[in-house]
Amino acid sequence: MLKGGMAGMMKKAQQMQDNMQKAQEEIKTLSATGKAAAGAVEITINGEHLATNIKIDEMVMDDKDMLEDLILTAMNDATAQISSASAAKMKGATGGMKLPGGMNLPF
Repeated sequence: MLKGGMAGMMKKAQQMQDNMQKAQEEIKTLSATGKAAAGAVEITINGEHLATNIKIDEMVMDDKDMLEDLILTAMNDATAQISSASAAKMKGATGGMKLPGGMNLPF
């Protein structure tokens, strides 16, 4: 029985690894747009946290300090969206199983 149980456990571990790899590939294709000042500043990032687009309304370009703050706000908003979506995909891949401390995903 131990042999059969070990084989089943190994099969489940392999399946979870395959699911995690698929989820990681899906995460790379994610996109999120963070907004600030009702959309006056918008930054789009992908699942690898790389900026892919930025839009700045001319009405906020006169105040450098405010514009810098709006860019940070929009970037942080987009990053939070990607992080949340990534965590949800990885939770689905692991079947909700909590991984040991120090194992941050995606790898």
